[in-house]
Amino acid sequence: MMSRVFRVSAVLLIFAGAATTALRAAPPLDYEFFKARVQPIFLQKRDGHTRCYVCHAESNNAFHLQRLSPGASTWNEEQSRKNFEMVSLLVNPGDPATSRLLQQPLAPEGGGNVFHSGGRQFASKDDPAWKTLADWVDGKKL
Repeated sequence: MMSRVFRVSAVLLIFAGAATTALRAAPPLDYEFFKARVQPIFLQKRDGHTRCYVCHAESNNAFHLQRLSPGASTWNEEQSRKNFEMVSLLVNPGDPATSRLLQQPLAPEGGGNVFHSGGRQFASKDDPAWKTLADWVDGKKL
């Protein structure tokens, strides 16, 4: 009986330790990388697609971008910080494969989700913009 309790306890400790290590191993998301490299992707016109900004500045779904100020071609500091906070909720730091921000606009043939009403912005994970998003989620810094 004691041996069984010991084994169960040991297994639980191993799993708890692995979960704690995994949580600690998640890299922090870098605001400067987001502002300089990720945000421009949301404004980029891609052949055959509407810019992310067009739909997501008007939406009330989980991916909502700040509206640009009249006459502006990019976001100001306050808007960028709000975008960073919101978009950060759509990723699992250190794990692009499970991050909604990367899976929603990725074609199912490339490993993405089946549904994204905005179409498939990325045909595959080889797309340079998709790789930039993945780099940010993996904790890359400028």
